[in-house]
Amino acid sequence: MDVLSSRILLRPTDPVRSRHFYGDVLGLAVYREFGPPDSPGTVYFLGPAQLELSGQASSRVDGPVRIWLQVRDVHAEHERLLAAGADVTREPRTEPWGLIEMWLEDPDGVPIVLVEVPAEHPLRRDTR
Repeated sequence: MDVLSSRILLRPTDPVRSRHFYGDVLGLAVYREFGPPDSPGTVYFLGPAQLELSGQASSRVDGPVRIWLQVRDVHAEHERLLAAGADVTREPRTEPWGLIEMWLEDPDGVPIVLVEVPAEHPLRRDTR
């Protein structure tokens, strides 16, 4: 398989609320918008991947989708997101595997993990 691009596709129960969350609260940059101007589909940058909000779900759907975002400073993002009204479900903490993680949810309950990889962590060191 030669993957040229990738995208996470979400169908929010309230597209306006979700666009506000991903665009204004998380601060993701818009890659493109499509469809009707009063209810556009919106695609956001997620580093080398993308997140697309399109359509509308009739109810909240629990599922295996989790969004994992590596950030430079998880503590700074924690403070910024709390001030923006994000639903932080767990404050930053260092996990047994050495990553610093904070958990939050989008307006439909999709879990989002913000991760900081400390300078001394093996993910950042070349041990060869």
